[in-house]
Amino acid sequence: MKNNMAKYSVNNHSVDNIISWISSGEIAIPEMQRPFVWETSKVRDLMDSLYKGYPVGYLIIWKNPDVKLKDGTLSSGKKIVIDGQQRITALTAAIAGKDVVNQQYKKVRIKISFNPIDEKFEVFNPAIEKDSKYINDISEVFKPDFNSFNFAVKYGELNNVNPADVSNTITKLTAIKNNSIGVIDLDSDLDIETVTDIFIRINSKGTVLSQADFAMSKISSNEKYGGDVIRKTIDYFCHLNQRPMDLEAIKENDKEFAKLDEFNKIKWIANNADDIYSPAYTDILRVAFTSQFYRGKLSDLVNLLSGRNFETRDYEEEIAEESYRKLNEGVLKFVNKTNYDRYMMILNSAGIIDSSLIRSDNALNFGYALFILLRDKGIDSNKIETIVRKWLVLSVLTGRYSGSPESMFDYDIKRFNLNDPEEYLKTVELGQLSDAYWDHILPERLNTSVSSSPYFKLYLMAQVHSHDKGFLSKDISIEALIANRGDIHHLFPKKYLQNNGHNLRNDYNQIANYVMTQSEINIRIKDDAPNVYMKKVMDQIGNQDPYIGAITTKEGLEESFKQNCIPEEFVNYTVDNYFDFLHQRRYLMAQKIKEYYFSL
Repeated sequence: MKNNMAKYSVNNHSVDNIISWISSGEIAIPEMQRPFVWETSKVRDLMDSLYKGYPVGYLIIWKNPDVKLKDGTLSSGKKIVIDGQQRITALTAAIAGKDVVNQQYKKVRIKISFNPIDEKFEVFNPAIEKDSKYINDISEVFKPDFNSFNFAVKYGELNNVNPADVSNTITKLTAIKNNSIGVIDLDSDLDIETVTDIFIRINSKGTVLSQADFAMSKISSNEKYGGDVIRKTIDYFCHLNQRPMDLEAIKENDKEFAKLDEFNKIKWIANNADDIYSPAYTDILRVAFTSQFYRGKLSDLVNLLSGRNFETRDYEEEIAEESYRKLNEGVLKFVNKTNYDRYMMILNSAGIIDSSLIRSDNALNFGYALFILLRDKGIDSNKIETIVRKWLVLSVLTGRYSGSPESMFDYDIKRFNLNDPEEYLKTVELGQLSDAYWDHILPERLNTSVSSSPYFKLYLMAQVHSHDKGFLSKDISIEALIANRGDIHHLFPKKYLQNNGHNLRNDYNQIANYVMTQSEINIRIKDDAPNVYMKKVMDQIGNQDPYIGAITTKEGLEESFKQNCIPEEFVNYTVDNYFDFLHQRRYLMAQKIKEYYFSL
């Protein structure tokens, strides 16, 4: 069936053909070298479905475009499997007897056993090994030298069954190779958006493929320009950041890669103790692409890796070659220990001392891309630190990369590249961070009960940056409280507000009612009104006998109020003052964030 408008075809191919595609390299399956995530029971069920002639879903294959070579001839592009990698890997493992790589990056064999009497598949185990009724590993049956007649005779004698029945069942088993699987072939000139839409509509799980997924498949399908090495560099770096204990397993599993310079450049991450920024492959791709190509749309990367000439709309080998070279440079700059460590220091110097303080991967990604760009430009390191710190905080303050970031990435990186970076930063500051923003817009954004609000996190970052102490703490810093998961205390205790008619969560859980404090201080405050527990604090200043916290001077209390953005009148407040208090504190918190930003 062919649809010229849709530019795809649907065909049935035998299991044997599909397995042969892998062996010949006709199609690229990057996941063959990546962890196999299926449970072994799913491999068993797949074989059972094929044996019974049940449908096993479509494979979706997207052909790389034909590329114009330097001599003017055309080279036919490889096919990329964009849906069905795990099924193909399972088939190759069970039928062809190939090893798979598990999630610990160790090569393992998945053996599927078969009982010809009951026509039942099982995952191989020690009990099956002792059971004469089972073929331990069905891959043996599919080998060219397998003699089904001799096997049936021996099996029949051993299990007291008719060899003819056994032979018939084995014939039925080997016929799996001839069973058909539906393959949807997508034309090379379909754009990513169309391919994504087709994938979503066909995929029964409603899974969404990202443009990064397409890019990674594209990268790994190209061995000519080192795409397979780039892919492994990205994958292994991300994996070792999460599971450093798998370093030796990776070395053992992929001896060839372990000999390369790329492996030496990433293995340091296994000893990295900083988890503020834990990039996934999407993040590395985005940073590498943005910093080296001065673009933000990953669909452009896919096209460039294909050799797309955006002016002529042709696909040219020189463009593909150059694109792989630039991407490789970008990836190596990302994984460079010096670059990574310096970027972490910038994050720390901005008060970002914990991953909980900044949830915007997009802001972190652009910050790192900007850092690499500025280093490439040879800008003074002190200026780089200031620009990157401010841009990170500005991005979070304004939600600059919330939602889909690509257009803004594209816009900003081009301007940082073409203009004086300091001047561009000032231009955006003037446009986005006016007096109206600090005095009205930001206080309003602090009007929320969502404790994960980026604006509350910015306030905590400001406190860390200023080396502030916890509420009513003499010595314990906000930084220490965050590091040790200290209490977030209600300045107007929740129970006190509820007892006085404020039962709505949006009322009593306002972030302007939150403050970091020591748990022992929180316990001593109990459910008292501010004027009640603050009288106890005032009494301890008079008698020098600390009960709530360790502050015993008027100056110490004033400083605690200032650092935690609490109005002086708070000592006398009751429930009647609650909403006025929230208004006051939001303004004070906004001003603290303002001071923090301009001090960076």
